[in-house]
Amino acid sequence: MNTDDVLVFIAAVAGGSLAAAARRLGLTPMVASRRLAALEATLGVRLLHRTTRSLSLTPEGETFLPFAQALIENEAAAMARLRSESLGAAGLLRVSVPISFGLKFVMPFVPSLLQENPELRISVDLTDSLPDLVATGADLAIRIARLRDSSLIAQKLAANLRMLVASPDYVARRGKPRLVAELADHDCLALGAATHWTFRAPDGDRHARLNVRLACSSIAGCHAASLAGGGVALLSNWYAEEDIAAGRLVRINLDDARPEPINIWAVYPTTQLVLPKVRVFIAALRAAMEDAGIRNTAE
Repeated sequence: MNTDDVLVFIAAVAGGSLAAAARRLGLTPMVASRRLAALEATLGVRLLHRTTRSLSLTPEGETFLPFAQALIENEAAAMARLRSESLGAAGLLRVSVPISFGLKFVMPFVPSLLQENPELRISVDLTDSLPDLVATGADLAIRIARLRDSSLIAQKLAANLRMLVASPDYVARRGKPRLVAELADHDCLALGAATHWTFRAPDGDRHARLNVRLACSSIAGCHAASLAGGGVALLSNWYAEEDIAAGRLVRINLDDARPEPINIWAVYPTTQLVLPKVRVFIAALRAAMEDAGIRNTAE
């Protein structure tokens, strides 16, 4: 059985179509179709129902899928064990990273990482959305969020402390909120569909319902709007510190609570294996964060 053919089958199921499988594996649709047909011929069964618009597993395909996934994972594990660590990482590493975090921490170290590992290639998806790791074929995702998908494997990299900020112009016009409840009287810059912010207080968590006049799908947009006097933003300390030092933003400290920290996570789609290419990337990212004073400490 050709494992390249098996890969097409797995990628087609994950992506929902042969076209998606071809894109993920760097093949033409015709080659992907031929490989799937070759696998079905080898097994003597039809694995997928295929139309021009949809794809679904046959009963035989449902039976074969877990064995196919185990076959590919075992092959990857065997290759990783046989490969000497001294040779460095190799292959294509697909990483999903939040936009602002990626620009500040990830993209600056990627060139040197590639120089140190000549056989490594890296594809970075800068996005503030939460794409499906399995469907997109990502090897690793960096998340700054509360994790909800229990099917993913997550490793905490660091505590991500946050602060409330606004521009000096906004503070001059509207003043500073001093209590969590006073945020309701301010223009708050929301990320996506957020309707409240959570704060830590001595007597427990407090939730501030937001008066949202401007929302953005990217935290970079909230940052830009806050610089322009658009309202109060909730930003990671590492994102806002330079602007505060330069006087472009003012930090707002509440008397009764502090913003809830949201950890930085490395998220993997499987428990089976962490390949060398993933390990060297995580090590480089940890070094970059430690240089900026961000460490894996208790909240």
